[in-house]
Amino acid sequence: MAIKVQSNAFDAGEELDRFMTCHDGVGAVVNFVGIVRSNSDDEPVDKLVIEHYPGMTEASLQRIVDEAEKRWSLKNCLVIHRYGELSPGEAIMMVAVQTAHRQAAFEAANFLMDYLKSRAAFWKKEYRAGASEWVKSRHEDDVAAQKWQDENR
Repeated sequence: MAIKVQSNAFDAGEELDRFMTCHDGVGAVVNFVGIVRSNSDDEPVDKLVIEHYPGMTEASLQRIVDEAEKRWSLKNCLVIHRYGELSPGEAIMMVAVQTAHRQAAFEAANFLMDYLKSRAAFWKKEYRAGASEWVKSRHEDDVAAQKWQDENR
């Protein structure tokens, strides 16, 4: 299990190649890479700046990876999330999971992505046309994350 919070760019192909060293019992690998969008509200995004609190962010990510590991018996997991200044088209995050079966791999990856999108300790500011604005949580993302809490009751 690996969690990387970093400012530098990563090569998703290289990360996946390293991750593909499978453990006994692995029958499925699911991988997702998030990209900085070039448009928001139909206005071009010049850049995205992501802030975080070192230590707090990694601890919160570790808790959610631990939860995914319990729910889906993960064989391995990789979470990468960048911070700092990013341009449209750059990779912002990556999630990869290994499980015994494909359904568990897809569910675990979705769970981790929903958490990263809506609850992780990152703050994002978009810069467009000379103005900046903090990115607010979208209702759809909150609903997606809530379903995992409702399922756990």
